[in-house]
Amino acid sequence: MRNKIREINLETKEYPRLLAEIPGPPKRLFVVGDMDIRAPSVAIVGTRKAGALGLIIAEQIAEGLARSGLTIVSGLAMGVDSAAHRGALKGGGKTIAVLGSGITDIYPKQNTGLAEKILETGGALISEYYDSVETHVGSFPARNRIISGLSVATVVVEAPEKSGALITASRAAEQGRTVFVVPGPVNNRNYKGSHALIRDGGTLASSAEDILEDLGLLNSVEITESKNKTKKNILENLQNYDKTIVEAILKIGRPTDADEIIELTKLSPQIVGASLAVLTIENIVAEKTGKYTIID
Repeated sequence: MRNKIREINLETKEYPRLLAEIPGPPKRLFVVGDMDIRAPSVAIVGTRKAGALGLIIAEQIAEGLARSGLTIVSGLAMGVDSAAHRGALKGGGKTIAVLGSGITDIYPKQNTGLAEKILETGGALISEYYDSVETHVGSFPARNRIISGLSVATVVVEAPEKSGALITASRAAEQGRTVFVVPGPVNNRNYKGSHALIRDGGTLASSAEDILEDLGLLNSVEITESKNKTKKNILENLQNYDKTIVEAILKIGRPTDADEIIELTKLSPQIVGASLAVLTIENIVAEKTGKYTIID
C-alpha cells in the first residue's frame, strides 16, 4: 500500500475545505484512496464495546444516509465505527476512515479487510501520520477533530460516560457543526454519555430521516410520504429477525411480552431485545408496560 500513499498539504486544492476551516487543522494528511468529497459528509461515532442495538442502529443510519448520497466518516475502530462503515458500504455509498495510527499500519488489524472494501468502493483511508512510529498517546483523541472536521454533522451512537465519541462530539460543537445523538435505555451505562450530550443541547435523532430533515436534505413531501407508509408495505420490507418477530406478534394477536416472543420464535433473548428496540424506534411496534403490539 505504500506506493499508493500520497501527501496532501493544507495549502493544496485537494485538501478538504471543511477540514481547513476548523481551529488547528492538520498541516498535512496522508491519504490512500479517493479524497474527493463533493457530497456532504456525516460522521458516525460511538463506543468500541457497543451492544447489539447500537450496532444495528449505527449500521442502519449509515446505510440510510449513504443511500441518500452522503459520505460517511468514522474511525475504523471496532464497534460503532465498524458498523457505520459497513452500513455505508451496504447503502452503496462512499465512506472515509480516519486512522489514529500511521497510514502504513491499519489499526485494529481485525479491520484490514474492511479497510480494503472501503478502498475498493471508492472510499479513502486518511491519517495525520505516515508511520506508526510517529503516533503517541494523544494520536487517537487528535484524530477525532479530523473526523468531525470533515463532516457537516456528527452522529453519536451509544457513548458511555467516558468515550472517545464524546471527544469527537465536543470537537464538532467547537467547530460549529451539528451534533446528533441517538438515545438508548436510561439504565444502560453505554448511553450515559449520549444522554448527557442531549441534556447539553445535542439534537436527538433516531433515524437517517431525522438527520436528513434537520440538515435540510430531505423535503417535507418525502418525509410525509415516508411516515404515511401503510403497515402492509412496511411489513413487506422487513427482513430476517425483524420480520420473524413482527409475524410472531401478529400471530399471537394481542399485546405480548418478550418472553412469549422468544418462546414462539426460538430466537435468543439478545436478538429479540435488539430487534424490538429497533422496531419500536421505527414506529412499527409499540411498547407499553412491557407488552408489545403492532402500530396500525
